[in-house]
Amino acid sequence: MLSRKGLIPEEYVLTTRLAEDLNEPRYIAKERRARFVAKNGTCNVAHKNIREQGRFLLDVFTTVVDLKWHYTLLIFTMSFLCTWLLFGMIWWLIAFAHGDLDDNEEGFVPCVTSVQSFTAAFLFSIEVQVTIGFGGRMITEECPTAILILIIQNIVGLVNNAIMLGCIFMKTAQAHRRAETLIFSKYAVIALRNGKLCFMFRVGDLRKSMIISATIHMQVVRKSSSQEGEVLPLNQIDIQMENPISTNGIFLVSPLIICHTINKDSPLYDITAADLTHHEDLEIVVILEGVVETTGITTQARTSYLADEILWGKRFVPVIAEEDGRYSVDYSKFGNTVNVATPKCSARQLEEDRSNLGTISFSPKSTIRKRNASVKVKPKFTLFEEEPT
Repeated sequence: MLSRKGLIPEEYVLTTRLAEDLNEPRYIAKERRARFVAKNGTCNVAHKNIREQGRFLLDVFTTVVDLKWHYTLLIFTMSFLCTWLLFGMIWWLIAFAHGDLDDNEEGFVPCVTSVQSFTAAFLFSIEVQVTIGFGGRMITEECPTAILILIIQNIVGLVNNAIMLGCIFMKTAQAHRRAETLIFSKYAVIALRNGKLCFMFRVGDLRKSMIISATIHMQVVRKSSSQEGEVLPLNQIDIQMENPISTNGIFLVSPLIICHTINKDSPLYDITAADLTHHEDLEIVVILEGVVETTGITTQARTSYLADEILWGKRFVPVIAEEDGRYSVDYSKFGNTVNVATPKCSARQLEEDRSNLGTISFSPKSTIRKRNASVKVKPKFTLFEEEPT
C-alpha cells in the first residue's frame, strides 16, 4: 500500500515468498500408510463390483448372522409378519369360498368358526402359528382344505422359528465377543535379547476363563514385486516365532511377551531404526486363535503394528509380582517400556560386524572383567633392584 502511494520505492518491498523465513524448513507431509488390519482387529478391506450377488442368498443363514443387529431384527420381525399375513389371507379366502362371510342360517357349519372378516382371519393365523388358542376361533371338519392348510402353516411356522431363533442365538454367541477381553500392547518393541535383535509385543487375557490351545501367528504385509516385475500390493510373509517346543502354542494364563528373533530368514532382517517412520511401507499383523474354555467355540483376536508403532531400543517392564503366596498382575503397566542399549543398525549389519570383529558382549560384568584383565598394575616398591637391560 505504501509503495502505491510512493512513500516506499517498489524495489524495497518484499514479496510474499521473500518475506517468509527462509531458514524455516518446508516439508511436504506424506500420508500415513493405510492399515490392512485395524487395531481392534477389523480388516480394512472394501469389496466392490461383486457381480454374483446371488451367491449370498444361497447361504441365507450365514448372511443373516453376518448382518448388523438392526437388519437382523428387521428380518426377524418381517419373517413372522409376512407368514401371518400370508396365511391370514389364505384363511380369509377359504372362508370366502365356503360362504362363511355371508349371513347364513342357524344350522350352517363354517370351515373356521368366528371368522367373518380379514381381521378375524389374521388373528386365527397368529393363533395357529404360535399355538395360542383363545377358544373363540377353531377349525371344523367341514373343509378338508382347511385341515391341509393348518398342517402346512404349522410346518412353516416351526421352520421359521428354528431359522430365526438359530440366527439370533448364533449372533449373540459369536466368538468375537470373547476376543474383546484379549488385549495387545499398543506398541511393539525391537531390542536385544540374548545378544540378538528381537521383535516383541505383549498379549494378555482379562478373563479368568482360559483360552485353550492358544496359538499366535504373525505376518508382514507390505508392497513388493517379483523378479518378473509383477507388483504385489499386499504381499503376506509369515514370521516365525521363537518357541522352545517348536510350535506357536502359548499358555495364556498371564500376560506374555511374544518374541520373534530377527535372523537371516526373517522379513525384518534389513530393518534399521531409521526405517521406523510413518511413511514406511510396513505392517505386522498379529493373529491369536484359540478355543473358549466355557463355550468350546473357536475365537480369534487380531491387531497390527505399523512402522511408527514399533519402538526401537525399548523393553517392556515386568507386570507380574508374587504377593501373599500368589502371582499378581498389574495391568496399569501393561504397555509401559524402558530404554535399553540397542544398536541402531539392522540385524544383517549387526551379524556382519560381529563376524568381522568377533563376539560383542553387552554385559556390564564381562566388560569390566575384560578391562581389568587388560590393565597391568605396577607395584609401588620392590625388594630387589631391577638391573637395567
